[in-house]
Parts: sequence; structure tokens; C-alpha cells
Amino acid sequence: MAQRDPRTPLYGIAVAAQLVDLPEATLRLFESKGLLTPARSDGGTRRYSDDDIDRLRRAAELREDGLNIVGIARVLALQDENVGFRAALREAETSD
Repeated sequence: MAQRDPRTPLYGIAVAAQLVDLPEATLRLFESKGLLTPARSDGGTRRYSDDDIDRLRRAAELREDGLNIVGIARVLALQDENVGFRAALREAETSD
């Protein structure tokens, strides 16, 4: 069986909120502050992917640790940058 692409938008906001145990309003706040950008259906409905769910969980954990929205955004940006660096390093190692 083929594995699903984690970037595929699947979940509406109600399901996403349940999966990360946060109120829908918090998901909207995170989006409005630029912490994530869920896909939109043709009708404008938010659709969250598995990658979005993981990001929401990381943001929620950082919030529980006491970081404010600006701090959460910075940590998530650094984590994204780190992932990019690791991928580039792996690519460079395999091309040698």
C-alpha cells in the first residue's frame, strides 16, 4: 500500500483541533500570526495536512512551555531551517 504524502490537506479545522487538543480559535490565532498556513478548499475551508498537525503540536508544546507567539514563531522558523540544513547535508554526502 502506498504511503500518504504528509503534505496532503485532509482535515477540516474541527478535526484538526481535536487531533491537537486545542480550540479552533487557537488554530485560527496561530494562522493569523503566521505560524502555519493551511491549504484552502475551493470554497475557502481550511484543510490541514499531517505536516500541519505536527506543526500545531510543536506550537502547542512551546506554548505550554511558556513561549509567547513571537517566541513560538522564532523556534518553529529555526526548526524549519535546521531541517533544511540537514537535508542539504544529506544530499551533499550522497553526491560525493
